[in-house]
Amino acid sequence: MTASTFSYALEVVNLKKAFGGLAVTQNVSLSIRPGERRLIIGPNGAGKTTLFNQISGDLRPNSGSIRLFGSDITHLPPYKRAHFGLSRTYQIITLFTGDTLEHNVTLGLLGLRRARWQMWRPLSFYGNMSAEARRTLDAVGLLQLATHAISDIAYGERRRVELAMALAQQPRVLLLDEPLAGLSNTERATVKSLIASIPRQTTVIMIEHDMDTALDLAETVTLLNYGRVIVDGERDAVIADERTREVYLGT
Repeated sequence: MTASTFSYALEVVNLKKAFGGLAVTQNVSLSIRPGERRLIIGPNGAGKTTLFNQISGDLRPNSGSIRLFGSDITHLPPYKRAHFGLSRTYQIITLFTGDTLEHNVTLGLLGLRRARWQMWRPLSFYGNMSAEARRTLDAVGLLQLATHAISDIAYGERRRVELAMALAQQPRVLLLDEPLAGLSNTERATVKSLIASIPRQTTVIMIEHDMDTALDLAETVTLLNYGRVIVDGERDAVIADERTREVYLGT
């Protein structure tokens, strides 16, 4: 069954998460269509990354449910969610800085294969994955740096490596947690172009504070505040909503 068969790529229903009695997400519900470009916005502490962590399996919700193309993934660990087509990047870059770009992307590919249980084998044994990793690095404009260590490349290039690792898994749903954070204007333009080029077979959900750039990529927007959905809908309608101006835009 293909992704287009389903009405929704991702459904989040009444998701709640509390730490020490403090609610971080409160009855959050989202319905995101296949191929949609959704932007999640809100002030610091609104619960955006906590929501992503629950969707990806890094955190278990206290209650609520998460469905990916009709399959309930609420209680699955992160690696099993990846097999259902979910991939993500993180607000804080998580790369093996002592390894090469190619090695990092290959490790990401390895996590989706049974070979992950055969870690005694050298990566050279999996030549097809190495070639796939290089193709992905080429797609993000980093093939010429494939043999360089992560520690030797610039911050903006590390952001692109992380995006390459996520895309190499050929996700059906891709979560991007502040992919433009800390980038120069030139780097932001490069990463924005890469995100815009992601095929429609992949649903993209993005948290981002660079509104001018992010709104160009989004079709729909969800505003969170204090762990609750305040406004949700088509981009222009959400941005024009008085509650958005009050909560996020400060006017």
